Amino acid sequence: MTVIDVQRLQKRYGERAAVRDVSFAVEHGEIFGIIGRNGAGKTTTVECVEGLRTPDGGSVRVLGREPGDPVVRQRLGVQLQESQLPDRIRVREAMELFASFYERPAATGPLLERLGLAEHGGKQYKKLSGGQKQRLSIALSLVGSPEVAILDELTTGLDPQARRDTWRLISDIRDQGVTILLVTHFMDEAERLCDRIAVIDAGRTVAIDTPGALIRAAAAGVTVTFRPSGPADLTGVPGVGSVTVDDGLWTVTGGGNLAHEVSRALAAQEVVPLELNIVQAGLESAFVALTGKES
Repeated sequence: MTVIDVQRLQKRYGERAAVRDVSFAVEHGEIFGIIGRNGAGKTTTVECVEGLRTPDGGSVRVLGREPGDPVVRQRLGVQLQESQLPDRIRVREAMELFASFYERPAATGPLLERLGLAEHGGKQYKKLSGGQKQRLSIALSLVGSPEVAILDELTTGLDPQARRDTWRLISDIRDQGVTILLVTHFMDEAERLCDRIAVIDAGRTVAIDTPGALIRAAAAGVTVTFRPSGPADLTGVPGVGSVTVDDGLWTVTGGGNLAHEVSRALAAQEVVPLELNIVQAGLESAFVALTGKES
């Protein structure tokens, strides 16, 4: 079942087109990612899905309804890229306030516990660290027991361990049947969490697929670098796509079992690959290949 359906979305701010032509569909129970560099139109797109912005063209449906429909608001959880609460409100008070907006809220205590905020329930918002504020915003997005959760820059400001703990939480929530739309500029996060990903560049959708398929289609699968102990020739070696030499350092890109084939070819020539390094291409490489830009 399609939970979020965006078709030919357009949004302008005066003369500037923030979103020119974005289309994607999110299916029930998946974690669907949106990636793109800053200014690509990611946040504007999800704000239209959340009902915070009115599109200038195209269509958006959430659970088969307009995003601003009261039924959708009861079934949708949102973590904004930037949010602010009153300085003096306490963590537990904020959770109870947000829970009161929903017909079937989650128990606030266990949710705070899972996000590492249980011991900070009595702390004022202004006294929270940046990471604690980010975790609270995630908790507030989930307190309504949503069927769909939209998370914009989920782990910005979190330390590495907190990021991984949050990844586990999001995976657990998906396993409970919640559909998640995740906006991120962290390629490792998208590759780790998402079932499918839409790549947005300059306000347009340029690719949609699984992380693995994006990597296979848009980037060389493996890169092998080494310094040969003597003259070498990799012409005709299976899997080799390209070979460059820079100041004695060979860089070989390709697919399949590239490292094994290169090593075997060098051994047959009695050449030793010194300083051998093998790098498996990831989503970052695919993103650069699709957009021509670093994330």
